[in-house]
Amino acid sequence: MENTHRLRATEDTRTNRIVERLLADRHSVALSIALHLVPGALIVAVYALIGAPFTRAIGYPIFLAWAIALAVVLFPLQFGLLWLGRRRNGHYSLRGVLRYLDKPFSRGKVTAIGIGLLVYMTVVSLALIPLDNLVFDTFFTWIPYEGAGGSATTYLDNYSQKFLVITLLICLPFTGFTLPLIEEYYFRGFLLPRLPQLGRWAPLFNTVLFSVYHFWAPWTILSKIVFLFPGVWFVWSRHDIRASIWMHPGSALLATTVGVIAIALGVV
Repeated sequence: MENTHRLRATEDTRTNRIVERLLADRHSVALSIALHLVPGALIVAVYALIGAPFTRAIGYPIFLAWAIALAVVLFPLQFGLLWLGRRRNGHYSLRGVLRYLDKPFSRGKVTAIGIGLLVYMTVVSLALIPLDNLVFDTFFTWIPYEGAGGSATTYLDNYSQKFLVITLLICLPFTGFTLPLIEEYYFRGFLLPRLPQLGRWAPLFNTVLFSVYHFWAPWTILSKIVFLFPGVWFVWSRHDIRASIWMHPGSALLATTVGVIAIALGVV
């Protein structure tokens, strides 16, 4: 019995140290790099081991496999943030875990800024598709992922309208909003504020690593840096995460919704 108590005490001490390190005001650069990139590696692993085999077995677009992989990794990640809140606050909460939640701007002002960032991200990401194609054709044709290509729609190519609409409708609540929202909470609300030692380089550091985190589409790293950085910089400089929520989950929701409608109407 005494040994059991000692073991539990040791485990509690280790857990407390991990919690303290994660909730510290400052993450080391090495820790931050790991926290940025490990989720991306896990997503690729889940895709290869679970998502892709399952999706191929049921004959659906491979895009569904990536949606499954993202969900399997990001939902537990969100729970992990809530668990950290429970360790700090005594109940499941994001207070004290996430930063930039204080809403320094009025709802109207942040909405206007958010819409501007959403439009910027949407327009610039579309304008940079030729760059993505060039980078893919030059450096990444060896990538083994099914449907890999410079365009974001290659994961949906060569499937019937019915399968495309069903797939996108299934994915809409997840890849169209919830999963990008979790990414914003984690990357912008949790990781970005804990890099004070980088000063003005923190938003660029965060943007670059978030772009690299997308291991399943490395040919889009450059374009992601370009269209994500303004939103990340705004969140960092103005301490209001709502702007990047408008930009990232907002643009994902817009793109997915428009895509579903366009495919259903036979426009594309």
